[in-house]
Amino acid sequence: MLKSLMGATFLASATFVASLPMAANAQAEVVYNRGNDTDPTTLDHHKTSTVAEGNLMRDLYEGLVVGDAKAEVIPGVAESWEVSEDGLTYTFKLREDAKWSNGDPVTASDFVFAYQRIQNPETAAPYANMLYVMENAEAINKGEKQPSELGARAIDDRTLEIKLNAPTPYFLQLLTHQTGFPIHQKSVEQFGNEFTRPGNMVTNGAYMLEAFTPNDKIVMRKNPHFHDAENVAIDVVNWIPFEERATCLRRFEAGEVLSCSDLDSAQMDYMKEKLGEQVHVVPYLGTYYLPVKGEEGSKLKDAKVRQAISMAIDRDFLAKEIWRDSMLPGYSIVPPGIDNYPEPVHLPYKDQDILDREDEAKKLLEEAGVAEGSLSVELRHNTGENHKNTMTAIADMLKNIGITATIVEMEGTGYFDYMKNDGDFDITRAGWIGDYSDPQNFLFLFESANLGFNYPRWENADYDKLMTEASMINDIEARAKVLRQAEELFLKEVPAIPILYYSSGSLVSSKLNGWEDNIMNQHPTRWMSVAN
Repeated sequence: MLKSLMGATFLASATFVASLPMAANAQAEVVYNRGNDTDPTTLDHHKTSTVAEGNLMRDLYEGLVVGDAKAEVIPGVAESWEVSEDGLTYTFKLREDAKWSNGDPVTASDFVFAYQRIQNPETAAPYANMLYVMENAEAINKGEKQPSELGARAIDDRTLEIKLNAPTPYFLQLLTHQTGFPIHQKSVEQFGNEFTRPGNMVTNGAYMLEAFTPNDKIVMRKNPHFHDAENVAIDVVNWIPFEERATCLRRFEAGEVLSCSDLDSAQMDYMKEKLGEQVHVVPYLGTYYLPVKGEEGSKLKDAKVRQAISMAIDRDFLAKEIWRDSMLPGYSIVPPGIDNYPEPVHLPYKDQDILDREDEAKKLLEEAGVAEGSLSVELRHNTGENHKNTMTAIADMLKNIGITATIVEMEGTGYFDYMKNDGDFDITRAGWIGDYSDPQNFLFLFESANLGFNYPRWENADYDKLMTEASMINDIEARAKVLRQAEELFLKEVPAIPILYYSSGSLVSSKLNGWEDNIMNQHPTRWMSVAN
């Protein structure tokens, strides 16, 4: 979600810095050293795809609407909006004081340019299908229509009209995602692919990019032109990548960072004892799953083999012993607690004893022509002790049904790009965090045309048909029934094996005010302050 090059370095302290001498008639800057999961692969928000990149984008940009500290939708660049009676047309009125970090006004045309750019196939945006709800968006992205035919137009500088293909109950929530953010057209046209470099990048959020030193930190400074700048309490935020969660813990205990974006599950008991209320573990709208691919002719192409592997995985053990109850056992691709989906779907062996499941798994392998000891699979994961321990445990579980497994680790920055770009793998690990609370946001991952996120490259015409049918249904309950059918089909085929549901785990210093736990685990720096 390529990489911006290193800009000027910037040195900052870990916490609120003492006031300057009285004669200077000024106060030192408030600095927030903030842990993030990993470095971004890009700062072009049209090419981002990971949670770590989304965290950065929410500080740099502001959309028509935004999530507040509790991740609830509130006005952003748009001060108001109207929706037509048929739910197909949204008309947004932009605030007069919205400006870019260089002082240019933010206009309706900036949003039109951004929405056309993300659908332009030349952009190769992995998240383009997030906005397929817009009129003609999908046809544009597939090269069948021109970007100018998108259902978004600037009526004037302060009035933006967006037309949808069908009523979309989650549309405003969808616009809080980075795909809904504007982009500074002049910068893109002037600098091309270099528009995200420090010194080139122009943003409209509470912060602007000052420096990017890979594997060290990304420095953002408060945007003086931001319309709510007077209420932004933190002057500088240093985003520090920590692929090893234990390293962030050490820096946190030393007072060198004020928050960590994830927890080292192996040290959960220690953290709860030593850090108390600074350890935050809350429900999270996300699923941790295992895409299954295999080369052509592999036994992994057989749904019976995939089901056998799924049945052999002891999810209770993973949740309790590996993740120390920071995750929940998962038996569906759509996580519990999601909106617009009253009846959850689960794998049929959810409540079956693991020993009985292993016996059933062996029978399925026999039916598929897989003799004991004849199948060897590669388990691939990105850097992180929790992921490594999960895959190690799964390898041991597969031994119980006669499958041999080896483990391959990849660096985080290239891991997801490898899968998006149709890299070879047997079984890999992935996670999906809901960008909006609707089952479509999880089920769309495995549509045949979704090459960006359909890592196993699974194709099923019936599944695609159900997803298309659901997208055209106005009634929420009727739509949910069709989506349920799609998930039932998915769980029968298991092209990706759900194993856990996320909880979000964070370390939050007692000196950091304004951090509100929420199911989306979104915490823009704009809403926070640092105690003296």
